[in-house]
Amino acid sequence: MPKLGMEPLRRKALIDAAIGAIGERGSLDVTMAEIARRAGVSSALAHHYFGAKDDLLHATMRHILAKLGHDARAALGQATTPEARVRAIIAVNFSAQQFASETIAAWLTFYVEAQRSERLRRLLRIYARRLHSNLMSGLRPLTPDADLVAESIAALIDGLYIRRALKDGAPDAASAIALVNDYLDLKIKASNAKAATDSRNHSIRSQ
Repeated sequence: MPKLGMEPLRRKALIDAAIGAIGERGSLDVTMAEIARRAGVSSALAHHYFGAKDDLLHATMRHILAKLGHDARAALGQATTPEARVRAIIAVNFSAQQFASETIAAWLTFYVEAQRSERLRRLLRIYARRLHSNLMSGLRPLTPDADLVAESIAALIDGLYIRRALKDGAPDAASAIALVNDYLDLKIKASNAKAATDSRNHSIRSQ
């Protein structure tokens, strides 16, 4: 019988162990027994908490997304300008917990598995919609091409995760954030230049 009050801790330990096992293996070809062993619990207890392995993997993906969502809300709560909102979302996606080697490997593995699992595909769609919405909340006042810029930033984030997975050594979050911010700088500068040109042309036509 599980000890009273231990279930949340053991669930979290099993989710952390699943992330570690997936990251090390680079696939979802891990057993419930392997995950349970990493978490320091019995396989029977792991099944008691999560049922089948697919249920644990689904819970693991939900946990990663919940943590990302929590951090995004906290970051947006401190942003005081539209531009700060966009940069906050960029930074959150490369936070120490998200842009860690094991979590990166887990993200990529879940993306592959989502081609076969409707449950995981649904979770990734939620992530994509949430990221797009958060970016748009800051981009709309900054550029008339907000939708395209949001899609491009999301693509850069995903692409940097893929590139990071192909490299050795610790992930460099600072350089990843700088690269995406450089793109944002270019789009804001282009939008401001266009707005200034349009304003001058309007003034000339009004004379």
